[in-house]
Amino acid sequence: MAKKTTAKKATKKTAPAKKATAKKAAPAKKAAAPKKATAKKAAPAKKATAKKAAPAKKAAAPKKAKTARKPNAAFMKALKPSPALAEVIGNVSVPRTEAVRKIWVYIKKNNLQNPKNKRNILADDKLSKVFGKKEVTMFELAGILGKHLS
Repeated sequence: MAKKTTAKKATKKTAPAKKATAKKAAPAKKAAAPKKATAKKAAPAKKATAKKAAPAKKAAAPKKAKTARKPNAAFMKALKPSPALAEVIGNVSVPRTEAVRKIWVYIKKNNLQNPKNKRNILADDKLSKVFGKKEVTMFELAGILGKHLS
């Protein structure tokens, strides 16, 4: 009978111990739940870091030596301006880029930009022959000058 009593006492002791453990464990679980959430948040950050690191390795693998940029031959070719354009920029053969630069020098020198919208150019007598209209946007300028260069 001593064994039964011991078993009962053990059961009784175990039962309150389990409840006490369960009560203690419950707050521990609540406290552990945020830790798990933190752990989950930390895990994607590691993955994201790993993903960011992986493309960097791929991009770093094919290293090419930097070469000096070569200008496009079409832009550097000297072209003769039409008589109307020659009145503005001179009768010297120039590349397209230089012709646009000289037109802008002329525009700024003679204050031909629209004061309300600086992107628009107001043509004077010389430029109206080149443009074919009284007002041109800066985006049309290169296209119009291309027609006057040959």
